Amino acid sequence: MHPFRKAVENGDLDAVAALLADDVVFTSPVAFKPHPGKAITAAILRAVTRVFENFTYVREIANPDGRDHALVFTASVAGKKLQGCDFLHFDEDGKIDDFTVMVRPLSAAHALSEAMGAQFEKIAREAAEQ
Repeated sequence: MHPFRKAVENGDLDAVAALLADDVVFTSPVAFKPHPGKAITAAILRAVTRVFENFTYVREIANPDGRDHALVFTASVAGKKLQGCDFLHFDEDGKIDDFTVMVRPLSAAHALSEAMGAQFEKIAREAAEQ
């Protein structure tokens, strides 16, 4: 099991943040513009833990060189079940430098967008505090 998956499954958000490169770029499934930087990415991931219910990784797929991982998950948001995938790329130091999330179906993506939108002010505050 990859350390990122282990940290997420254990709810260890400090360990999750420690795995992020300073220049990580987070690409959301519901926002057009990517979010660059460790502070904002860590804040977004904390918010996700507040809006996802019953989050479970169901599969882990890794490139043989260990620099690319796909972690397939299921969860619920506002009563909508979703499937998703975290696509992670690791830099030469083993830190996540590219983090892209995709989710389906569209109804769950809309619910996620609304739930995360409601978290935006808190996300911005948390990122600024880091």
